[in-house]
Amino acid sequence: MEGFAIELTSRQLQIIDIVKKNAPITGEMIAEALRLSRPTIRADLSLLVMLDYIDAKPKVGYFPGGKSSRGLGSGYLLQETKVKDIQSVPIIIRETTTIHDAVVTLFLQDVGTLIICDGDGKLTGVASRKDFLKVTLGNPGAASMPVSMVMTRQPKVITIGPDDPVLDAAHKMIFHEVDSLPVVVPCEGEGAVGKLDVVGRLTKTSIVKLLLDTEANG
Repeated sequence: MEGFAIELTSRQLQIIDIVKKNAPITGEMIAEALRLSRPTIRADLSLLVMLDYIDAKPKVGYFPGGKSSRGLGSGYLLQETKVKDIQSVPIIIRETTTIHDAVVTLFLQDVGTLIICDGDGKLTGVASRKDFLKVTLGNPGAASMPVSMVMTRQPKVITIGPDDPVLDAAHKMIFHEVDSLPVVVPCEGEGAVGKLDVVGRLTKTSIVKLLLDTEANG
């Protein structure tokens, strides 16, 4: 089968995932998990065994085959990996922080974007190196201005949730042309509607590292 690629269907990808998480598992159990009949998925199972995505053992059931998630392609890996699995610690400053101190933080932490929160720790905006560069060029008084003067304000901030697939985050980064996303969860409690707690950050570097690590270990 080498030399050409076979595009797996959504159902076949689901079957691979079910087998990976529940092996050993019988065909009847797979069909039940999909809410389908055993004959309906017989052809899918045969194809996946033939392509070595799953393995079948008589009287035992199905196991993951010789091909890992790497064999399914990077799209499958990014879809199966959750943001929380590769997110890093957020670099947060307050909206009252001066632009001078914000720029110092930017370089000390070696990040491209700072996440900005209010006094209660709720997301209020983000500011990038480009934002700081625009306001400071030819403006000697900019250093003492609060960062709230240059930040992109919530709700215009592009965010992602910890349980979202990394693939969704990658699409957002490409579409909105940003290098990182705040990882957020909705605030709970009275008066919390529309407010977000920051629990992490996801960068393009983290996504590339995920792909490279999988390639190296595949």
